[in-house]
Amino acid sequence: MVSNEKIIEFFNLSPLPSEGGFYKETYRDSRIVEINLEGEIVSRSASTAIYYMVTPESFSTLHRLKQSEVFHFYMGDAAEMLLLHPNGKVEKIILGSDLSKGEKPQVIVPARTWQGVRLREQSENWSLMGTTVSPGFEFADCELGDRVSLQNEYPSAKDLISRFTRLDGE
Repeated sequence: MVSNEKIIEFFNLSPLPSEGGFYKETYRDSRIVEINLEGEIVSRSASTAIYYMVTPESFSTLHRLKQSEVFHFYMGDAAEMLLLHPNGKVEKIILGSDLSKGEKPQVIVPARTWQGVRLREQSENWSLMGTTVSPGFEFADCELGDRVSLQNEYPSAKDLISRFTRLDGE
């Protein structure tokens, strides 16, 4: 398999601040829409898209967006996604291309759902995905999760939340 470094170089990926992983914005629609996001009227690009990669050392910590996000699996090792829904439902999904193992090549994350992505525990390589957000992503629309608060809100997922979050300094 091609190394992490080669994939990062080929797709010109950069570290994703705060959340973790590596990304490259590939599309930002020039059309601007006015939308009500949680009671506030904001201007956003109609849609955005990125490449997104996780490695054994870098993962997407639990976070949530004000808008829905669509994940697309492209190549590499399968990745685990943890979703903590506002209604209390906990969902673990495998993003990948092996349909016979129940892996999903596309996952829709509803707005305000806590989400995190990391390689499966036995993986030593990388996973390359893409995401599409509409209306378009802005860092102001992203909220990072707090491990202790999330464990209190979703006690049945305490161990999973530990795997998908970082403590200060980690």
